[in-house]
Amino acid sequence: MPLGIRQAPVPYDELRAADGSPRPAARALAEHLDSLGTTELLQRQDAAGLGIEVAGVSFTVYSEGLGIDRAWPFDIVPRVIDRSEWDRIEAGLLQRLTALNHFIADVYGKRRILEAGVVPADLILGSVHFREEFVGIRPPHDLWAHICGSDLVRDADGTMYVLEDNLRVPSGVSYLLENRQITKRVFGDLFRRHSILPVDAYPDRLQRILASLSPVADPVIAVLTPGIYNSAYFEHSFLARAMGVPLVEGRDMFVDRHDRLMLRTIDGPVRVDVLYRRVDDVFLDPEVFRADSQLGTPGLLRAWRAGNVALANAPGAGVADDKVVYTFVPDMIRYYLGEDPILPNVPTFCCERPDQRAHVLEHLERLVIKPANESGGYGIVVGPAATGDELHACAERIRANPRNWVAQPVLSLSTVPTLCDGVLEPRHVDLRPFALLGGESYVTCGGLTRVARRRGSLIVNSSQGGGSKDTWVVDTAAPGAHIDLGASR
Repeated sequence: MPLGIRQAPVPYDELRAADGSPRPAARALAEHLDSLGTTELLQRQDAAGLGIEVAGVSFTVYSEGLGIDRAWPFDIVPRVIDRSEWDRIEAGLLQRLTALNHFIADVYGKRRILEAGVVPADLILGSVHFREEFVGIRPPHDLWAHICGSDLVRDADGTMYVLEDNLRVPSGVSYLLENRQITKRVFGDLFRRHSILPVDAYPDRLQRILASLSPVADPVIAVLTPGIYNSAYFEHSFLARAMGVPLVEGRDMFVDRHDRLMLRTIDGPVRVDVLYRRVDDVFLDPEVFRADSQLGTPGLLRAWRAGNVALANAPGAGVADDKVVYTFVPDMIRYYLGEDPILPNVPTFCCERPDQRAHVLEHLERLVIKPANESGGYGIVVGPAATGDELHACAERIRANPRNWVAQPVLSLSTVPTLCDGVLEPRHVDLRPFALLGGESYVTCGGLTRVARRRGSLIVNSSQGGGSKDTWVVDTAAPGAHIDLGASR
C-alpha cells in the first residue's frame, strides 16, 4: 500500500491563489481585509470576543481531573468556499451518510457485506461499539445515524478529503451557528452586498428530521444531556432552546409499565416520542449496560425496542464511528449504492493488518498515528513532530493493541489567514459540516472551520488549543445578489 498523498512544501491558501491574487469566491473578503488594515481588524476581533463573553458561548477543557470552562476561541477572518464546490461536497456527504446507514442496518441485520468479504467480519464484530443486544432491531426509516459531523481536510493540490466520520454524538454545530451570528456583526457590510448562503435553518431542519422519526403527528421531542459538567453542555442547551424542546437528564424521565418513556413535569408525566440523546450508548440504560450509570434512564432501551420512543442517533450506530471502519466507506458506497465515492478518503493504514502494521512501524516518523476510537485530538501522534521517546512509546502501544490504531500520511493541510499576536498569519484548518438524514435530508451550508492556533500545528481541536472560524459558502454566480439572512436554503 503506497504512502499516498505527497506532502507539498506550500499548503493550499483558502483566501489567495499561489500568485497572491484572491480566489474568486473570496475576492470581496480579501479586498475588505486589505481596506481595513490590522488596527481595525484587531478592534473588530476584540468586539467579537466581547460578544462571545456576553452571549456565554463556552466550552469545557478537562485537565488533571478538573473541568475548566473557557470562552469559545473564535477568529474573525472567515474561510470562504465557492458554492459550486460546496454543491459537490454536499452531495458527497449525503452519499456517504446514506451508505453508512445501509452498513449499520446490515451489520445488525443480514450482514451481507460481511459475508461477501467486502468488510472483514472480525473488525466489525470485535469493535468496541458493536452492540450485540441490538441485532434484529429496525428503527424508523431503517436509519440508525440521523446526525453526522464529518471532518474534511484540503491537501496542497486543492483536493478535499474526508478525514473521519462522527456518528455517536457529533458536536460543534452550535458553535457554527454562533460563529455566524458574531461574523454578521463584524462584517455586516459584506453580508448585505454578497450572496453568502445562510446556516440559520439548522435547528428547524433538525427538529423536522427528529419529528419524522415518530409516527405521531405532533411528537414530543426532548434533548438528553449528561448534565452541566459535560464539555458540550452549552451545545445541548443551545439546541434545545433553538428547537423549543425540553432539555432533560436521565433522572427527569422514567419508563412506565407500558414501556413508554415519560417525562416528569409539574403537571404530571408527559410521554416523550423522540429523544435526541447526547449521552454515549453505555450510559443510556443501567438495565442493559453500566448498572452504575446515573446519566441514563432505566428501561429506556426497552421502550426503544418496543417502538415507543425514537432515539437519535440510534444506539449501536457507533459501530460505523471507528477510524478502522472508516477505511471501508468507499467500498460501502460501491457495494450498497453502486456508485463511485464523490469525496475521497485519506489513504489509511490499519495496524490490525500485519503487512500494514509493519509498514507503519517502519515509517512512524513520516505518519500521523491515531487511536481508532478517541475524539478531541487525544492520543494522536504526529510523527514528524514527535521525539524519539514518543515514537518508541507509540510503537509499543501499536504492538500491544494493533486493532486500536490507524496511520495516515501527513497532509499539507490548507491554511486561512488568522489573527495571531496582533498580525495575520496562515494557520492550518479543517472543516466539520453537519448532515441530517430522516424523513428528509439536509447539509449545513458550510460547517465549523477549526483552526490550529500554533504556527505549524496540525491539531485543530479546541481541547488541544485550537480555535474556530465562520465558513462562508459564496454563490459567485450571483455576486451582487442580496440574501435574506434569516432564510433557509
